[in-house]
Amino acid sequence: MSTGSLRIALIASNRYPIREPFAGGLEAHIWHLAHALTDAGHRVTLFAAEGSDPGLHATFLDVHEFAPSAAARTDESMVPETFLADHHAYLSLMLQLAGPLAGRFDVIHNHSLHYLPVAMAHTLDVPVVCTLHTPPTPWIESALATPGGCPATFVAVSRHTAAAWRHALGTPATVIHNGVNLQAWPPGPGGTDLMWFGRLVPEKGAHLAIDAARRSGRRLRIAGPICAPSYFDEHIDPHLGDDVIHLGHLDRADLAAEVGRAAAVLVTPCWDEPYGLVVAEALACGTPVVAFARGAIPELLTPDCGVLVPDGDTAAMAEAVPVAATLPREAARARAQSYCSEQVMVATYLDLYRDLLRTACPRVGVT
Repeated sequence: MSTGSLRIALIASNRYPIREPFAGGLEAHIWHLAHALTDAGHRVTLFAAEGSDPGLHATFLDVHEFAPSAAARTDESMVPETFLADHHAYLSLMLQLAGPLAGRFDVIHNHSLHYLPVAMAHTLDVPVVCTLHTPPTPWIESALATPGGCPATFVAVSRHTAAAWRHALGTPATVIHNGVNLQAWPPGPGGTDLMWFGRLVPEKGAHLAIDAARRSGRRLRIAGPICAPSYFDEHIDPHLGDDVIHLGHLDRADLAAEVGRAAAVLVTPCWDEPYGLVVAEALACGTPVVAFARGAIPELLTPDCGVLVPDGDTAAMAEAVPVAATLPREAARARAQSYCSEQVMVATYLDLYRDLLRTACPRVGVT
């Protein structure tokens, strides 16, 4: 075991590369965590999809691909090939970590949404940390229910998410809020337009932001990847024009500049957000937020940096816009610094890693 620099394996998605522009908040989180751990002097190995950012200066574990034979595809019990590909990739990884790669790492940190890193954590002889980024899923609940349970240490990205998983874990998960790189999301000057950013999918509710912005009489700028084309074609594209503009899928620097130029950011989830990374990123830019009070979002916002409105109430959101636009941008930035900082997140994870290593090997010093 290392006594200073740690050898850390991060498990990400086998489908989505860890690179800009990010497929979603989870990929952004892992990118930032890998960067920050490396910058802090630790040796990071990343299991992620092909095409991940070589600038992370991490070692990449290969994603083992699998395609069934033509004969196997005719079997009536054939499951979707994406399921098989995911299963094969994570099975191969866990067998490598338990076999040829045993002893190569001090800590395994799982961020994937797959069940096998949870179900097979008992095969590893080093501490395993699993961060819960989503509400409960049946596959991971099934992995937790295996005889003997799971020896991993579970972290939730918010109090809301910790409470949602408690029934399956039996004990509360440790809460470590996702952090944002405050240098990558610098304070902006503000402006008059509103901003919405994120994946363009039904559960993120960009169509509701359009309605709220029009009710408020302000122009709305939208940024994000079109992940659900039929949703975009039906609910977003027909409303684009001079007062609603889709900027496309921006890289982080361009997106941060756009967020910093906004009077306020609208956050319109149609589901219970496990964390709400867009809220943290907006606050880092000094931009106040108007958001539906769902999931973990009320944990992030305080009255001096944002306004919470009832779920789905676009009229209330429109009425809150002029209130939010007058909030001090310095207060939004201060909230990000105290509650959503990447430095705080990384320091807390490192404390957790070292506590687990001391418990696993109490006679070996960890600094």
